[in-house]
Amino acid sequence: MSRELKTGIVVVITIALFIWGYNFLKGRNVFKPNARTFYVEYNNIQGLNKSSAVTINGYEVGKVSGIEFNNTNENRGRLIVAFTLQSDFKFSKNSIAKIYAASLLGGQSLAVIPDYEGEIAESGDFLAGEVESDIFSSVGEKLNPLQAKLENVIVRADSVLHGINQIFDKRTISSIRNTVSNLEYTVVDVRTTVKSVNTLIEETKEDLKITLTNTKKVTKDLTKFSTNLAAVDLNKLISDSEKAVAEINSLITKIDSGEGTLGLLINDKKMYNNLANATKELEELLRDLKLNPKRYVHFSVFGKNPGPYRPEKE
Repeated sequence: MSRELKTGIVVVITIALFIWGYNFLKGRNVFKPNARTFYVEYNNIQGLNKSSAVTINGYEVGKVSGIEFNNTNENRGRLIVAFTLQSDFKFSKNSIAKIYAASLLGGQSLAVIPDYEGEIAESGDFLAGEVESDIFSSVGEKLNPLQAKLENVIVRADSVLHGINQIFDKRTISSIRNTVSNLEYTVVDVRTTVKSVNTLIEETKEDLKITLTNTKKVTKDLTKFSTNLAAVDLNKLISDSEKAVAEINSLITKIDSGEGTLGLLINDKKMYNNLANATKELEELLRDLKLNPKRYVHFSVFGKNPGPYRPEKE
């Protein structure tokens, strides 16, 4: 083989490798001419580049083949991303192409989230696009509201401290010191009082024990009395009481009607007058006996017959 032929073969192989490498970097595989191309439109691609990997369920199946601006009036400024799939994996047009962070160090990749419901997606179709926030964006999104709240807290704290500085002037501080001093005296007084109470309790401990013992005894007696009271036949007691009340009522009725001695005495006015007169005459007789005993009693040592009674002059 001549040198010129060898040189030509090397040049052809080099050109072929260059073309293959260029297309590979573009996401196209020249050895698989049936590769499918899909399009997705985004507002922001978060740093996605050409030749970024395209995955399905974590498996790399293609490359991003192009990124262009949309020049239409309706969507001017939006980005159209074209990606090529070397795999013949089937999914529907309802699938989603999501941009996500491939690693913490940077770099974005494109993941196809397949959906199997509906019409099968064909080469040239547009898919719905989503952008997944990376960890730094998520932290930033969460820290922004926190930062705003923290700033509000700092502003309020500054206002509170300013108000406290205005309140705690020299006069207020002096009043607080006096209050603390008075509080100290109060604490001393309270301690003295507590000590006195403890001493009083110690002195009356025996009396308290006796009182508690008596209280227990009284409680025991009350319990015994309650037991005895519970054992009494209340129904019989009430029945006997009612019978006694009925007999008393009957006796009062008889007295009111004039039956018996007591009834006659209460209701017969003549007998009452006779008793009153007899009482009055007995009272006069006793008075006369006291004033004139010789009229009724005669006493002689020698048995001399007393003469007739002669009333004495008063």
